[in-house]
Amino acid sequence: MSNVNAEATNMLPILKKKLAFLSGGKDRRSGLILTIPLGSDQTSMEELSATLDYLLSIPSEKCKARGFTVIVDGRKSQWNIVKTVVLMLQNVIPAEVSLVCVVKPDEFWDKKVTHFCFWKEKDRLGFEVILVSANKLTRYIEPSQLTDDFGGSLDYDHNDWLNKRLVFEKFTKESTSLLDELSIINDSDKSSTVDKEKSADCALLPSFDPETVLQTGHELLSELQQRRFNGSEGGGGGQGGPAWCPMEEELLAQPQVMKLLDSLREQYTKYQELCRQRNKRTQLDEIHAKVMQVVTWLQGPGSELLKTQQAIGDSMRAAQALQQKHEEIESQHSEWFAVYVELNQQIAALLSAGEEEEVVELKALQQQLSDVCYQQAAQLEGRQNVLQAAQGFHSTTQELSQQLDGLLGMLCADVAPADGASIQQNLKLLEEKLQSVEAGLATLRQKGGVLMEQMCSQPAWPLEETESPAGEQQDNVQQIQGVMEEMQLRKQRCEDMVDVRRLKMLQMVQLFKCEEDALQAVEWLGELLDALLKTHVRLGDDTQETRTMLDKHRKFVDVAQSTYDYGRQLLQATVVLCQSLRCTTRSSGDTLPRLNRVWKQFSVSAEERQQRLELALNFHTAAERVLQQECVDAESLDEVDSSGKILLDRLTMPVIFPDGTEQYFGSPSDTAAAAEGVRERLLLVEERRLQLQEARLQNDEEEEVLNGQEARLDVIGEELSEKEDQDEEEGEGEAGQWDEDLERATQDC
Repeated sequence: MSNVNAEATNMLPILKKKLAFLSGGKDRRSGLILTIPLGSDQTSMEELSATLDYLLSIPSEKCKARGFTVIVDGRKSQWNIVKTVVLMLQNVIPAEVSLVCVVKPDEFWDKKVTHFCFWKEKDRLGFEVILVSANKLTRYIEPSQLTDDFGGSLDYDHNDWLNKRLVFEKFTKESTSLLDELSIINDSDKSSTVDKEKSADCALLPSFDPETVLQTGHELLSELQQRRFNGSEGGGGGQGGPAWCPMEEELLAQPQVMKLLDSLREQYTKYQELCRQRNKRTQLDEIHAKVMQVVTWLQGPGSELLKTQQAIGDSMRAAQALQQKHEEIESQHSEWFAVYVELNQQIAALLSAGEEEEVVELKALQQQLSDVCYQQAAQLEGRQNVLQAAQGFHSTTQELSQQLDGLLGMLCADVAPADGASIQQNLKLLEEKLQSVEAGLATLRQKGGVLMEQMCSQPAWPLEETESPAGEQQDNVQQIQGVMEEMQLRKQRCEDMVDVRRLKMLQMVQLFKCEEDALQAVEWLGELLDALLKTHVRLGDDTQETRTMLDKHRKFVDVAQSTYDYGRQLLQATVVLCQSLRCTTRSSGDTLPRLNRVWKQFSVSAEERQQRLELALNFHTAAERVLQQECVDAESLDEVDSSGKILLDRLTMPVIFPDGTEQYFGSPSDTAAAAEGVRERLLLVEERRLQLQEARLQNDEEEEVLNGQEARLDVIGEELSEKEDQDEEEGEGEAGQWDEDLERATQDC
């Protein structure tokens, strides 16, 4: 790529106007296509000339040798401007231009102003000029090499091209400057003597960040290789045309970018190595000083702080205070451990790249530092484990003591629950508290064992110059065992009290259960009474149904009798339990009178119901006998009427309880329905009575009619005898008249 005289940054406002551009397209001779889009506004020839100079400085000499095809788009411009541009090409790029295609508008310029013939001036201009319409431009250039302004398929984004061009020039400038600076720095280090006291930072710093410049170069190279430098995703030649690649080296200068990147990476690697060596020389002394500083503190003040901390405290609050003190000690150690981690990393890094004489010294420092730090960390961890176990032990002791206090308070309080459910709840709560105490005591033993184990397993101090803490540890063990024994005694006393309370509460549960069941028996008996009075109203429509209802009534009464007996037994049991618990029963003054009152009411109602059913059975039996027999005497009919009326009167009567109150069976409509069945049966009996009476009257009338007919027949017979004699005398005509009279008389009879 040739040197660029002007930079895109300096003439950015002119380039943004898009007075001319290289779209990346090629003509059939593989020459680049230069497009000059003329607008309707006046075009500055000076700016256009500067744009052409810049664009023509981009391709290589080899690419320029193939020649340019210039497209002058004059569809929106005037002829004199087009002519000026074409003549200007002669002065700007006469040698590089092979062909100039002037795109004329649809309505061509006036022939009077276009009399200038470019083809006659070819020798003078140095290139061929043709006038062509936009739709006929494909005769000279393949459609795939033309932008969409001329009906082609080539994509071109001028802003994108300009942005990438700016990136390219910026990278070229920065990388060239950076290469010079890095070369000076690297060369100066070789000629100078090494000073170990020099700062670890490099004496000279480059003006640009090498990483940033390298990243910019790689991104630029990637875009070049992906053929997007000129705003196109790539393309190919048209039908019959040569293959086209807009990212060729002569246009986009990939080799130059790659060469700069390679040189920059080489110099930057040397620069990094130089800085690393300088840092390494200064790190050795710093690491040695820091290692000795860490070791001195850990073996001195740090160890003294830990040796004074051996107690476990006698309560949760005391253990927490010890824990807080230990955390303060840990915080002080953490600062030195952080220094240790940092030093260890630095030593490891130096060991991986250090020379042989440096490795021995570094390993010795590393081993000394690690031994002291691990020893101190083990002491801290052991003490922390003891304190955590002590807090767990004291916390469990405190919780167990509170549980025992709560259980004891519950056992000392009087038991006065309202019902059996509350007693059951209290009993359940009592059992739960006892189980919690047992679980808490087991946990206390477990945590006490853990605490003693942690105290015995603490790492010993090497070559102790202090007294052994065995005496203090022995006191701690005795303290732990004493606490566990005390809690065991308290728990045993509570267990004995729980056994006594449990027996009493179970008796109270049984007492309340008996009282509740007795009340339930009263309710059941009341429900039976209510059902008897409200629903047991029907008396049956015939003998069979009434007899069935009577049997069911007896079973119903038996159920009520069993319920009453069950309630009496429960009340007797409550009396016995109250005497055992030395308390008064609430059922003797309330439940028993209620039970007896309901039972008396039920007995009276059941007796009345049975008498009504028995009356109904007698009534239906007599009525069915009367209705089924053919010969019935009047006394039987009267008996049915009498029993039916008695039954109807009984239905209207209320049940009178022992306390004088009255109650009717069912509702008035139910009573009316039952009475209606009786009345219907009485109507059938009455109809039977009428039928019998009618039959008796009909028999009497038939006898009288027969006797009258016989007497009349005798009279008629005598008259016939007399008339026969007369007929014989009077003739046959009169005999016929007598026959008619006889027939009429017979009909009358």
